[in-house]
Amino acid sequence: MLPLKDNIPSKHFPVVNVGIIVTCVIVYIAQLSAGGGQEWAFAPDMLIPWRGPGIGPTVGALFLSMFMHGGVVHIAGNMLFLWVFGDNIEDRMGHVKYLIFYLVCGVIATLAHSLIALVTGTAHMSLVGASGAIAGVLGAYLVLFRHARVRTLVIIIFFITVVDLPATLFLVYWFIIQVLSLGGAPGVAYMAHIGGFAAGFVLVRVFADTSKPRPPQIPPPPRVTDLRIE
Repeated sequence: MLPLKDNIPSKHFPVVNVGIIVTCVIVYIAQLSAGGGQEWAFAPDMLIPWRGPGIGPTVGALFLSMFMHGGVVHIAGNMLFLWVFGDNIEDRMGHVKYLIFYLVCGVIATLAHSLIALVTGTAHMSLVGASGAIAGVLGAYLVLFRHARVRTLVIIIFFITVVDLPATLFLVYWFIIQVLSLGGAPGVAYMAHIGGFAAGFVLVRVFADTSKPRPPQIPPPPRVTDLRIE
């Protein structure tokens, strides 16, 4: 399932959200120019003192990896999710708090993945992508806008349709898929998704007032019925 839009209008231009998207695109172009840029990426074994390059390079790689991606599909999917859900979170938190929240969720997501990687012996594998930080945005959205609806592209083999789903259904389904996928494809950091989502779900209460009433929603368009001419 791919989100296309939600029914919560933004009150302010999401300057930080757009800035993150633009930065990710610029970094990805730089990666392509550098032949992939994997040497810039963060690897969990950097956290081991006798293996890591030092505090400075490790912290730099930790944050830079949040803006790197492994391919066109990877960055396109991540930026779509961020575009659909991030603007409303920025609206409620404010620009500065949203940026801090995004980065903190990304760091927690990376550390969650690193813990598993160190235990399973895959700590040498580089980690790139904004998925962990974006998962934090999804966790926050579930708290702040659980009554929203998300226009969703649903693809089941050859069946393709667009439906409006409750945000709670969409996000809980997404989270369950991440949990069930643990231990699956080695190239996907599912634990980063889970850690980021959990971080966002909890930390949103620190960065935003969750007691505010839900914002006005755009009513769905009227149904078009068949016309019968007699």
